[in-house]
Amino acid sequence: MTTDPITRAVACNLCTGCGACAGAFPDVIRMVDDPVNGRRPVVAASADGCKAAAAAASLCAGAAVDYTVLPRKDAIDATWGPVLATWIGHAGDDEIRHRGSSGGAVTALALYALQSGLAGGVAHVRAREDDPRLNAAVISRTRADLLRGAGSRYAQASAAEALGAIAVEAAPVVFIGKPCDVASVVKAGVADRLAVTIAVFCAGAPNLVATDRLLTRLGVPEGAALTDLRYRGDGWPGLMQASYLAGGTSHTTPGLSYAEGWGNILQSERRWRCRICTDHTGAFADISVGDPWHTPPKGAGEAGQSLIIARSEAGRRLIEAAMAAGALVATPTTRDVIARAQPNLLASQGAVFGRRLVMRAMGLAVPQERGLALFPLWWRLPVRQRVQSLAGTAKRILRARLWRPVVVKP
Repeated sequence: MTTDPITRAVACNLCTGCGACAGAFPDVIRMVDDPVNGRRPVVAASADGCKAAAAAASLCAGAAVDYTVLPRKDAIDATWGPVLATWIGHAGDDEIRHRGSSGGAVTALALYALQSGLAGGVAHVRAREDDPRLNAAVISRTRADLLRGAGSRYAQASAAEALGAIAVEAAPVVFIGKPCDVASVVKAGVADRLAVTIAVFCAGAPNLVATDRLLTRLGVPEGAALTDLRYRGDGWPGLMQASYLAGGTSHTTPGLSYAEGWGNILQSERRWRCRICTDHTGAFADISVGDPWHTPPKGAGEAGQSLIIARSEAGRRLIEAAMAAGALVATPTTRDVIARAQPNLLASQGAVFGRRLVMRAMGLAVPQERGLALFPLWWRLPVRQRVQSLAGTAKRILRARLWRPVVVKP
């Protein structure tokens, strides 16, 4: 196997596809959209490529992360990362609230940071104009541009690919990404270029195969020119819906419920690295935002709510300032709300110990993570779930032949 640490991380199923390595060294490392393996980096076969990969390895939160750097004062912090304060709320702007996946809190906070002068730009992802199945990392500076990226993107995305652009920005930026994206950006040592980091709760990123399967289920004809693909939003949780051109005419498909689209189509194609993830809620971010599923919507188009978590004092200050200005409308809630709002994520994190135990026994590489006690979370699972984490992992390894190196071709 290659000695290049970035290619090795990809080959061993440790890469999360965050894009930090390509963002830092765009001349010799680039992200490729592999339909099955996901969005992954390809390193130039040159001395400069190997040198860049060696340097980029320190940014890779997929391969290694140190939880001991996080302040943790109790069991809640030990499970979820720092939780200073929590709220349930939504954007004060009705359009932002409607367009958002839940309550539009992420877009509202980012826009307030721009308008208040705290940040000069917002680094985030949005659908590519030439192919809405795919995502691109961009830096937005206006409300209109932020709205173009509002709503969930249940597809491979590399938000940290904006790392190089962030480093040369004249003013600090807000960074929005998945928990793994934020963890890599934090490792990059560009704190002076970041006004605040916002993580969006994540249960895993499906691949392009899943997206194409969703389009087929929505009824998009083969060969049609896709113009838009919405996974969430326009109400909470919103419908999955696509628009396309066929025969010179624009069409919009009927909507598919979030439960059917995610539960029956997309989630089955999450990459293996997502299934052994220990941070679904953004422990390394200043602010985390997710769905408060313990108070579920009554219908797909209901006005949404967001679960908002301050993880640092900088995050708390931004949230409170946005509330004072009316950009965010929120009510405080108790710090134990994450487990009530997202019990599926607690169960997923508990299963990781069993999955990684089997991986080690079968000779597979696992992420190197310091300061995270996984065994107690696993032991608290019901016996059946503990057994499933072991037996199910062994079956998946054998069925998917996960010992074979992942090869991503340019």
